[in-house]
Amino acid sequence: MAKKDTIKSLLNKGISEEVATQLADKYGSIPKIKVAPPEELKEMGVKEAQLAVLLGHKAEKPAATRPAKKGGKRGKEPAEERVKFEFEVPDKTRKLTKLEEHMKRLARMMKVELSQKVIQDLAARIEGIDVGDEKIKKIIRRAAERYAEHQMDANESAGILAAQSIGEPGTQMTMRTFHYAGVAEINVTLGLPRLIEIVDARRVPSTPMMTIYVDESVGGDVDAARKIASDIEMTKVIDVASLETDIVNMKVIIHADERKMEQKDITLDQLFKELTKTRGLKGLVEIQGDTIVISADQPSFKSLQRIVDDVQDKKIKGVDNIHRAILRKSGEEYVIYTEGSNLYRVLEVKGVDKKRTSTNAVQEIFEVLGVEAARNSIMDEAFRTLDEQGLNVDIRHIMLVADLMTNDGDVKAIGRHGISGRKSSVLARAAFEITAVHLLHAALTGEEDHLDGVAENIIVGQPVTLGTGAVNLEYKPVRRGQTQ
Repeated sequence: MAKKDTIKSLLNKGISEEVATQLADKYGSIPKIKVAPPEELKEMGVKEAQLAVLLGHKAEKPAATRPAKKGGKRGKEPAEERVKFEFEVPDKTRKLTKLEEHMKRLARMMKVELSQKVIQDLAARIEGIDVGDEKIKKIIRRAAERYAEHQMDANESAGILAAQSIGEPGTQMTMRTFHYAGVAEINVTLGLPRLIEIVDARRVPSTPMMTIYVDESVGGDVDAARKIASDIEMTKVIDVASLETDIVNMKVIIHADERKMEQKDITLDQLFKELTKTRGLKGLVEIQGDTIVISADQPSFKSLQRIVDDVQDKKIKGVDNIHRAILRKSGEEYVIYTEGSNLYRVLEVKGVDKKRTSTNAVQEIFEVLGVEAARNSIMDEAFRTLDEQGLNVDIRHIMLVADLMTNDGDVKAIGRHGISGRKSSVLARAAFEITAVHLLHAALTGEEDHLDGVAENIIVGQPVTLGTGAVNLEYKPVRRGQTQ
């Protein structure tokens, strides 16, 4: 058996079967072959390249030629000067105003710790008002007290509180679909189904929609805003024309509706150009007066039906997936609400305000604008959904959920395929879903659970290691007659 293994090993090293058999007969094993004289191995038919592999020798790298050293430091040749690159880190923080600098200095003198954002917000409120230093100090002191009240205590179970804060009002939410506020023509999912969509990080919402703001230069110009809405809304041939099938002559006749064409800002020539680009219609389309005629390439009803199907769904202009665009006046400007969503393409449309335009598709925002924008979108959508139902939830709990979903640079769902399914605790995963599968798999693989969380300790029936449960008290009784 050992001889067969030796021959097999030699064959894997590229040695012929005949030579491998001779080596196995003479030496018996690979270790003995390795210590054999190279001359003997060569005589038995082992080639030079095979010898290096067999003996495990590595090809030696040619030694780098160095200039001969001359005595002392004087003999050293000067090293080549390397080009130094100076990297400049851009400072994107906003410079503080004089009032903000002054308030920061006063807070430091008072030994009060306030975040820069709080100081900026306070300064924005009192900017332009003649407020003395004593009043500013009172404002800072009161803000510091409120700030301290809103801080979380040590060993606070923030996750459980956030889950309860969002989950309890969630049971009071209705499960109906409402009209979007201010736009009766567009239906949008609200209430509990919408909240589930957000925390599940659905790729496509059940009712995707966009809120598109126009540039300030357009402002209250209704014609300019209507043109932008027309450029965004996807227009098909069937939307601006009617189709007639001429079975006798095997032709499809397109009668353009002048009023609809004018509303959509489409000409007959533009319609003709788009149809000629369609695969299978090249050379078959021609303009005859006020109509466009398409001749069938084969005299068959099947060919004629294919032309009708291709033509009526042919896109002439607009953005893909935007099925409707409705214009509404909000204050002094016009806002476009769309049925369907395509953030990437809409931001390319001329006249759209890129800073304020948004969509209710969180995953789309993540792909186009990044994870920070997706985090803000989760917070905004969840808060608005709860607020529309008249439910007041602390924004910090929604922020915690948004942070948890986006903390590793991707948008994860809160569920068995996301955060809950990736928990390190076996009992926490088992408490969420499919208990027997998780416990069986953990037993087979020998997983350990250190009972660090809330759910795990409740399952085993011991105090949770939070709040008073995180502290161990030790009592030492004092003997009679001894002082403490």
